[in-house]
Amino acid sequence: MARKNKKKRLTSLEKEILKILKSWPDAAIPAPVLQDALGLKGKKGDEKLNKSLQTLINKDQIRMTKGKLISFNEVYAEEEPLYEGILDVNKYGDGYVVTEGRDQDIKIPARYLDTALDRDRVKAKITHYHKKSGKPIGRVEEIIERGKTLFVGTLDSPAKNSWFIRPDEHSSRTDFFVDQKDIKGAKPGQKVTFRLVEWDNVRGLPRAKVEQILGDPETSEAKILSILAEKQFSAEFPNEVEAFARSIDDRIPQSEISRRRDLRDEITFTIDPADAKDFDDALSIRMLDNGNYELGVHIADVTHYMPRGSDLDKEAFQRGTSVYLVDRVIPMLPERLSNGVCSLRPREEKLVFSCFMEIHPSGKLVDYSVDECVINSNQRFTYEEVQKILDGKDHKLKPQLKTAEKLARTLLDRRFKAGSINFETPEPKFVLDDNGKPVDVIVKKRLFAHRLIEECMLMANKTVAQHIDKIRRGSGKKGKENHPFLYRVHDQPDLEKLYNIRENVKPLGIQFEVKNRISPGEINSLLKKVEDTKMESIINDLMLRAMSKAEYSPKNIGHFGLGFTHYAHFTSPIRRYPDVIVHRLLKRYNAGNREYTYTELEEAGQQCSEQERYAVEAERDSVKLKQVEYLSERLGETYDGVISGVTENGLYVILNDVYCEGMIHVRDLKDDYYVFDQKRHCLLGRSRGKQYRLGDDIKVKVAKTDLERRLIDFVIPDNQTQ
Repeated sequence: MARKNKKKRLTSLEKEILKILKSWPDAAIPAPVLQDALGLKGKKGDEKLNKSLQTLINKDQIRMTKGKLISFNEVYAEEEPLYEGILDVNKYGDGYVVTEGRDQDIKIPARYLDTALDRDRVKAKITHYHKKSGKPIGRVEEIIERGKTLFVGTLDSPAKNSWFIRPDEHSSRTDFFVDQKDIKGAKPGQKVTFRLVEWDNVRGLPRAKVEQILGDPETSEAKILSILAEKQFSAEFPNEVEAFARSIDDRIPQSEISRRRDLRDEITFTIDPADAKDFDDALSIRMLDNGNYELGVHIADVTHYMPRGSDLDKEAFQRGTSVYLVDRVIPMLPERLSNGVCSLRPREEKLVFSCFMEIHPSGKLVDYSVDECVINSNQRFTYEEVQKILDGKDHKLKPQLKTAEKLARTLLDRRFKAGSINFETPEPKFVLDDNGKPVDVIVKKRLFAHRLIEECMLMANKTVAQHIDKIRRGSGKKGKENHPFLYRVHDQPDLEKLYNIRENVKPLGIQFEVKNRISPGEINSLLKKVEDTKMESIINDLMLRAMSKAEYSPKNIGHFGLGFTHYAHFTSPIRRYPDVIVHRLLKRYNAGNREYTYTELEEAGQQCSEQERYAVEAERDSVKLKQVEYLSERLGETYDGVISGVTENGLYVILNDVYCEGMIHVRDLKDDYYVFDQKRHCLLGRSRGKQYRLGDDIKVKVAKTDLERRLIDFVIPDNQTQ
């Protein structure tokens, strides 16, 4: 009978009792206090409480003393469900288990992490709930799989033959010890990458072995390599992968050319940055007799050279993406492929996978085909060269470029009218000396040549995603089941962050209405209001942070930011693994075969999305590092800037000319005692009434930089505080 009683569902009152008791796991609460907390009044309330308490006692979920002191039964806590998820450890040492199927993450205080480390897949148990917020708090019960294999730190030897590694703040939460045989010649004080060997007991230190010596921690090279290792990227490829790349025959046999559409006599060209070497997309364009455009987007056929399951393919999948740092590119594929065999270099025969689109002058897609082809690119353009030609300079391919420009303007206008969000965020570009030190910072100029390529690539990506629907419709009832696909999806933005933007812009006299759902048009309306003002980059940045992260998934929910119902990544297989998957799927479906299951695409999408996030973080960290390095040489200098953020801790400021962001701590505002006015989103001086608001112009002095933590501190110059 008791077993049957334990399985019976809890009533809402019983659940509420347990929630209160779990919030005070070490306390015994008198029954009258519990009754008041539950809002149960009178005799009926007393009866309801006693009935529920007796049920919970019978289930062994609570204990009650003779004096009616009630407490949560910790023995029963062992029967609480375990939640599986990825552990995210913050800089303070506390962790959060991110689980599927739960609205809230489970907070794990540092002392209850056991031997778990950042990014580990763990099983966690909820032990109680926070007294005020009601959020779940728990502990790690089991480590299922280690998430990180590579760590970064500084080697230390406090005693003879005693070796320890102090991990970087960004890398891990505990020191590691190293056996003498595992230091690989590293010297105390050197920055190293290392791998975890074992950590079975939380009372002892984890054991590690040195993987790579990065050198003097103060050098720019060591800092950049540290950023890569923190995000689990390596500049070097395994020997077996390099060997596979070397074994690839770059000669195209006649039999392969014969089975493809031959475009070697067609005019094709590439447009890329001046320092690019991996050319993975080319264009062709002409006007048809009926007045429509024929746009050809030709993409390097990476999958021809990379069989699924090969050493090369496995490594590319693990990397997921190329990483573009300030001073280098860490490619997804070995250089022989990325810059050689697959790169669409001019006047070389190359295999491509092409999307041909017939487009009406209004920008509407009329017809298309997706074909395996061979091309011989006529011209390698840089963006700057194309812009000069669009602006009037003569060139033999000027007619093609002007046609592409006209089409791109039509596509751009059509996309924005359909609801695509128009983000324009300035990007800093560093001028580096021979040692990698920044000597100047300029803001990258946005050219229409960039837009031209973007619009052509967007059109191709959208078309191949729509192509899958056509295949499915022609395959009967099981069309969708038999033809899973990997989409690039983008969900609705975070409402809380949108509310925050609304409150930030309200004191500036800007109206921004936020309801339960928001349309891209409403966001564009706000961006239009701040266009060509000093607030433009700030609001653009705030809005980007409010956006959901775009991801890869076989479940098509559309792309909110672009305003597309169907979208995939097809155009960059040299530097993005999802594009490789899309190429394989398209080829197989065109041939009437299958390639990936829905589950395989789910798993691949998660891996690719995660690697993309880490790559973006590494790129941002490298930019921040160079900003800190640049201003480290300019301590005491003053700059004009704009307040980009206001918090109770101080002001964030972006410098106008060099686009570096730093902070003025509230403690360093010496002319008054400043408090954060949440309603007006400003710092307000109590005595003088001076206020600092988002978007205000401000002059600052560089006071302090921290290269290790990549932080910049500003202060108000003395002559500006009066």
